[in-house]
Amino acid sequence: MSTIIYPSPIFGPVHSRRLGISLGINLMPADGKVCSFDCIYCECGFNADHRPTLPRPTREEVAQKLEETLIKMTADGQLPDVLTFAGNGEPTCHPHFAEIIADTIRLRNQYCTKAKVCVLSNSTMIHRPQVHDALMQVDDNILKLDTVDATYINKVDRPTGQYDVRTIIEHMKDFHGHIIIQTMFLRGKCQGEDVDNTSEQYVAPWLEAVKEIRPQQVMIYTIDRETPTQGLEKASREQLDAIRDRVIAAGIPCTASY
Repeated sequence: MSTIIYPSPIFGPVHSRRLGISLGINLMPADGKVCSFDCIYCECGFNADHRPTLPRPTREEVAQKLEETLIKMTADGQLPDVLTFAGNGEPTCHPHFAEIIADTIRLRNQYCTKAKVCVLSNSTMIHRPQVHDALMQVDDNILKLDTVDATYINKVDRPTGQYDVRTIIEHMKDFHGHIIIQTMFLRGKCQGEDVDNTSEQYVAPWLEAVKEIRPQQVMIYTIDRETPTQGLEKASREQLDAIRDRVIAAGIPCTASY
């Protein structure tokens, strides 16, 4: 079973398939997972298996540790390509997410002006005005949309609270293009049920939603690390390339990570 729990509040730098040299910012506790999804493919494992005992880092702790790390990286001559909000759960759930974004942009401008500020989010909190406004300030606002099929979402992404994909899409449109859609394509079975979302049944309506949102870019990817659910399989290179090409044909830049 996968149990990658990241340090908090800063981890890395790590090499990202999609982002380059990434310095991670983890707004969740260092000893567990707190997420508004409980995805069957999450490298951090299931929520119930990693209940934290520590609190989330404070706004002040995040800024202090980030500045210390950037000072060291400057001295070492190795600056990050991107400052990435990721880690053990959904970053936008932090009660001071907006203020932390402001601090991060200030420190980026001071120490590594060429680095992008990136947020990897499952989109569950984008209805909150302060979260929306903060995400409008970052360079890469990467929001998850694995499918538009509610049954599949409940089976694979497994939201822990109320989630309506149509409402999520409407809020994605509110970014007026300042959004990168991120989608996981996979195959295999979970508890005996098929979880393949590479077929036309799933791809065609997903693509229509992407066209409706009109993001600046789409990132499609597949499983790269161990998953907590056994029986999951990577989507093939050929499948990802075919989906990528359909997005590009719709006039939207798209990358595929295998």
